[in-house]
Amino acid sequence: MAAVVTHLSDLGTAASEVAERVRPSVVEVASNGHGAGAGTIWRADGLVVTNDHVVPGEGARVRLADGRTFDARTLARDPANDLAILKVEARELPAAASGDARRLRAGEIVLAIGHPYGNRGSLTVGIVVGPVADRHPEQKRDLVRAAVLLGPGNSGGPLADARGRVVGINAMVAGGLALAVPSHLVERLLRWQDEIGRPRIGVEAREVELPPALASAVGAARGVLVVGVRPDSPAERAGVLLGDVLVSAAERPLESVDDLIEALAAHAGGPARLGLIRGGLARELWIAPEVVGQRAA
Repeated sequence: MAAVVTHLSDLGTAASEVAERVRPSVVEVASNGHGAGAGTIWRADGLVVTNDHVVPGEGARVRLADGRTFDARTLARDPANDLAILKVEARELPAAASGDARRLRAGEIVLAIGHPYGNRGSLTVGIVVGPVADRHPEQKRDLVRAAVLLGPGNSGGPLADARGRVVGINAMVAGGLALAVPSHLVERLLRWQDEIGRPRIGVEAREVELPPALASAVGAARGVLVVGVRPDSPAERAGVLLGDVLVSAAERPLESVDDLIEALAAHAGGPARLGLIRGGLARELWIAPEVVGQRAA
């Protein structure tokens, strides 16, 4: 019994030490009068990762662990994976160390830090339930599933491994388990944001499954549902509407948001043909992607 108590005491001390290393990188994020969520400083030059649902508008207010506050602008969004990248004008921030969620195994210890119910910097500890690749049949995207207690205010905060490396961004609770967006999806979004000359059409979208009859008619099981069209964007000028389901771009079939981004990136320039479904009918539009010629500041 004494040995068990000693081991538990050692575990508690180790978790506390890891939390102290990670906690400075955890921020509070407030947007458009919404309650505060969390965010994770990913780069020392002011890049902060949070959930897309935490920042429904184009800007936010970020409070650091040391009490400093900054206005933040939204650099990139990935609604399908519930991610958003914010930028604050600050340097030498305490960025978190990142790990690879794909290396996680069931039973590994993980820690979540956030601001549940307004309790800033709160720590909870649990274990990974299954590796990222071990998806539930209804799970359509990569998620880390962990037996960790989360509450309102944890969204956007880090899920860290026992070495203090951030392996996920806490997003939601389902079936009593914490679900976190894995770190490799964060890194992928940052790579897209950093690319020079990346074309955009100005939509927010997410993957959807097509009804069997419609899937048979268009020859695809999935498409990309348009859930937002930015004003004065190529999409708006081309006539793309909310509720349209994109099924092809630049002659490439689309079954995911990744497919859309890759199709636009591979397009040689000039207008691209966009295949979509509207009101159950197939349509085509021509769209001229705009090229973003700057890096994330």
